[in-house]
Amino acid sequence: MITKDMTIGEVVKMKENAPEILMSFGMGCIGCPSAQAESIEDAAKVHGLNLEDLLEALNK
Repeated sequence: MITKDMTIGEVVKMKENAPEILMSFGMGCIGCPSAQAESIEDAAKVHGLNLEDLLEALNK
């Protein structure tokens, strides 16, 4: 299960289609080094996204 405290790097390693899901939410720079260490919660805040919607999509 993907949680808000996990980093983008962890999620990308854990879930094969995570990059596509993240990009569909407008996170275009998931490959940059700083993004890899950013939590899902922080990334959602920075991009003005609904955290619950993002987590739901990642956990499908």
